[in-house]
Amino acid sequence: MIKSQEWLDFGYPGGPKVDNLAKQGISNIDLPITHFDNLDFSFSGIKTAVINLNHKNPDINKADLCASFQKAVTEMLLNNVKKAIKMYNLDKIAIAGGVSRNSYIRNAFDNLAEEYKIKVYYPEPILCTDNAAMIAASGYYNYINGKRADLKLNAIPNLKIGNTVN
Repeated sequence: MIKSQEWLDFGYPGGPKVDNLAKQGISNIDLPITHFDNLDFSFSGIKTAVINLNHKNPDINKADLCASFQKAVTEMLLNNVKKAIKMYNLDKIAIAGGVSRNSYIRNAFDNLAEEYKIKVYYPEPILCTDNAAMIAASGYYNYINGKRADLKLNAIPNLKIGNTVN
């Protein structure tokens, strides 16, 4: 299995390298964008398409591929945030994690804020890291507080913060 950071031999973390290379390209490659009736979304289709395009055509313009990838991901994020703004009458949103450091995404959300007259909050770039550290910290505190799970534990992607799994 190919890890996402290896699809263009960028190593880990690949996000800053995608952001930088995308600035040299144009978004001229159509990539699949998933649309759901609710606020769910998945990047697996886009990721798979990029990996397949890169493998089938090793001479593909990597800058254009990165620009197209960035545009597709941003479009999916914006579509859902726009729906959420309307559904919940939001006047502010926060973007965090590694993706919140991406300059294209930040610019798109700055434009969204202006268009929808809302406030968008971002962490300082130095704090925009992979959420793995957050998950590890949560696991650590669960461990020192005696919360344990056996090896039958499965991922629950919509588990609410503060809930526990036993």
